[in-house]
Amino acid sequence: MPTITVLGVPVAALTARQAISEVSGLLAAPGPQTLMYVNAHSMNLARSHRRYRACLADADLVLNDGSGLAMAARVRGRRFPANLNGTDFTPEVLRLAAQEGLSVYLLGGRPGVAARAADRLAERMPELKIVGHHHGYFRDDEGVAVAARIRETGADVVLVAMGNPRQELWLSEHLPATGAALGVAVGAFLDFAAELVPRAPRWMRQAGIEWVYRLVREPMRLFTRYVVGNPLFVARVLADRVLAALR
Repeated sequence: MPTITVLGVPVAALTARQAISEVSGLLAAPGPQTLMYVNAHSMNLARSHRRYRACLADADLVLNDGSGLAMAARVRGRRFPANLNGTDFTPEVLRLAAQEGLSVYLLGGRPGVAARAADRLAERMPELKIVGHHHGYFRDDEGVAVAARIRETGADVVLVAMGNPRQELWLSEHLPATGAALGVAVGAFLDFAAELVPRAPRWMRQAGIEWVYRLVREPMRLFTRYVVGNPLFVARVLADRVLAALR
């Protein structure tokens, strides 16, 4: 599988069709498998968070999310064939699960969000089998109980939406106990699926500036992530490129 290494993390360089083929392979593989998405913000976190960085290194499939990753690839003289962000690609994973008769569990979001997302997804994909849901506002010491609850449903796929790095750390620690074949760290996907948070206009998404739309809507929460984090990510990518050239 072709990859592009960004700030030390190998990221798959795939078309959407190739990525779905890889996910199909993960579902057929023995043992629990993980799918994670990375963007400029998560790369910044991984730079300073050792356990999170290890989760990304151990993931079975890491996909590129957003214009920051596209820029990082160009700096290395490479390109990602597609922007495989979690909000757009996760529905493809769910369609694959539905086609293969696999069941799905939704974990994360504020109380009520996962339930609402389950209802909306069922409307859009009547063939999708969602066997349970649970909010993400539980204590760390309740993780074992949550995993056991998922196992009781017999879910094949678990979507975890608890933000970086908590969702990835939870999957790393608890996915085997759920009995699921695949765990996917999906970020804000449940908020979008529940139609509680609107997407940016299509032209902004195609231009790679969806982050601007999100920043305008939630300036207080996202100021540090985008206004501080994006330039920091660019500086780190350029510094890595210079260091690589000097070696």
